Amino acid sequence: MPPYPPLEDYGLIGNLHTVALVSKAGSLDYLPFTRFDSPTIFAALLDADRGGSWLIGPTDAQVRSKQLYLPDTGVLLTRFYCAAGIAELTDFMPVKQPGQPCAVVRKLRLVKGELTFRLRCAPRFDYGRQPHEVQPQPDGSLLFRGAGPAGQQFRLLADQPLAAADGAATGQWTLRAGDTASFVIEATHADDPAFTPGALAHYAEGAFQDTLHFWQNWVEQSTYRGRWRETVLRSAITLKLLTSLEHGSTVAAATFGLPEAVGGARNWDYRYTWIRDAAFTMYAFLRLGFMEESKAFLRWIMERCEQLPDAGDLQLMYAVDGNPDLPEQELPHLSGYRNSRPVRIGNGAARQFQLDIYGELLDTVYLYNRHGGAITYDFWQHLSRLVDFVADNWRRPDHGIWEVRDEDRAFLSGKMMSWVALDRAIRIARDRSFPAPLVEWLRVRDEIYEEVYHGFWSEEKQSFVQYQGGHVLDASVLLLPLVRMFSPAEPRWQATLRAVERELVLDSLLFRYRAEGGATDGLSGAEGAFTMCSFWYIENLSRAGQVDRARLLFEKLLGFASPLGLYSEQIGPEGEQLGNYPQAFTHLALISAAFQLNRDLDARRQGPDPGHQYV
Repeated sequence: MPPYPPLEDYGLIGNLHTVALVSKAGSLDYLPFTRFDSPTIFAALLDADRGGSWLIGPTDAQVRSKQLYLPDTGVLLTRFYCAAGIAELTDFMPVKQPGQPCAVVRKLRLVKGELTFRLRCAPRFDYGRQPHEVQPQPDGSLLFRGAGPAGQQFRLLADQPLAAADGAATGQWTLRAGDTASFVIEATHADDPAFTPGALAHYAEGAFQDTLHFWQNWVEQSTYRGRWRETVLRSAITLKLLTSLEHGSTVAAATFGLPEAVGGARNWDYRYTWIRDAAFTMYAFLRLGFMEESKAFLRWIMERCEQLPDAGDLQLMYAVDGNPDLPEQELPHLSGYRNSRPVRIGNGAARQFQLDIYGELLDTVYLYNRHGGAITYDFWQHLSRLVDFVADNWRRPDHGIWEVRDEDRAFLSGKMMSWVALDRAIRIARDRSFPAPLVEWLRVRDEIYEEVYHGFWSEEKQSFVQYQGGHVLDASVLLLPLVRMFSPAEPRWQATLRAVERELVLDSLLFRYRAEGGATDGLSGAEGAFTMCSFWYIENLSRAGQVDRARLLFEKLLGFASPLGLYSEQIGPEGEQLGNYPQAFTHLALISAAFQLNRDLDARRQGPDPGHQYV
């Protein structure tokens, strides 16, 4: 395998606290230990030499491999095909309950023939910044201990002989048909039990069964029975893998530092909870029948609201535990994925002012309320502060949905979602009979509507534009019908959709904007098509009555997924995955598009209903 496999050659596993990426070659090349945003112990994905990896695979030079998930689970199976035999490597992370250590389990089984395997576990602690030592333990395990202030350490357990040298564990052995081998790394504690080889195999098998049952039981809660069920549920499992069991928050993506263009500088850290992304994720969970995830996220949001000194202090992103401090820094010692520098951790955009997050937050609460969730009056009082802030500040320029790092502007996305914030707050107040200044909120909501309809319309472009006074199209305009601000039948919207098709669409793919003349992120270089926006486009086509065309483009877009059904943020010119991988926003947009398409196809089969598209 090349030192940097394509991103689509990786499978995602996790324990609802952190995640790992395993390549088709059987190399675990990415693992923040022990939380989504923790320093990595394996990050060969970002530097093949200095990042660290854990390889298990055949020594045979002529080997083919394929990956698949066990049905309705987050358990990954890698199959190795050699002339001398066939083997299976099962990778998973037991769902970590309170008091249990963070662990990765790898089970190897020879299906046919006879094969020799090799193992090399070579971690690099604290993003590769700190040295470490390896200490053999009395029970035969190996203790890896980092020297840095992060205090990371883990033990490696195996029922095959391993040796320790130069900070790594290595081993080589031969298996015959029916033979198995088990390997585990886990965070260490003072009272960790010793393992014998037989006990290890028993533990690994028990953990495997428990993990299978966890995922299968979770998937069975889904109420979705529509078309593309397997694809939709795979996206739901991916979103669940990116959601914290402890805190209820969802990270935007599994990784940091992966480039939006190979060799470029757009390499951000997405291991945090964006209010926007997480709000849309909860909408996806609600649609599929997963109420507990929505309740947990609402609790997380409530805590953020309660801790705000002022309504204007709401950040667009936080750490999974709600920590607002996310200082951005570069890791100059890492070469980056295929020499894409700089590699960044932290995210300076956390301090940006973005109006749209208020709308996305209120929309989530509205949908939760609509699906039967309980909104307390205490929580409502905190929400009312946010709505009042929007009513007073909706004209303020902001950094926009794409986190533009140059000057603030009056972005359409901010104004549109300010309208959503007020509209949804009015609906919640009426439904729950909560006290609220409804007359004032209604006045401001309608004022924003008029401002968007007239102030963001370009006669020259015959479309709504990215920011007031500008002449650039922006894919965020596709949200106008999706958030029900405009009807799909609105003439100005229909003209905008045609303009988007002329300027931003490439078959089933869609670019978020063309950099020339618009507000950008301030960095040079190209980027790929935004997969999330491509699904937005398809959903808009379906809502506009172009169901057959939407279905064809949806099927085409599904063809860009990895063999495991995973998507990163963008798709490159050769159909490759670009950006942090996998990305939550892309998968929730897929779910939304599939949901809309399925409903419209069912409605057409049952007979015309002119009102169903805009319910």
